[in-house]
Amino acid sequence: MSFSQSVDGAAQRVAEDSAAPDGAGKFSVNEDWLAVVVGLVLLALALTGVIPAGLIP
Repeated sequence: MSFSQSVDGAAQRVAEDSAAPDGAGKFSVNEDWLAVVVGLVLLALALTGVIPAGLIP
């Protein structure tokens, strides 16, 4: 086995691992994206007046 064959094999395994679904299935929401969505919803509620000005610090 040459060095290039072992590198190609390692690259193929990494590509297969990154394409494999995680434990949550094919669709999963990272907590960072969840925080972004929640923040945008809160911003939209504050700008539209649904959240009263007294609650905004």
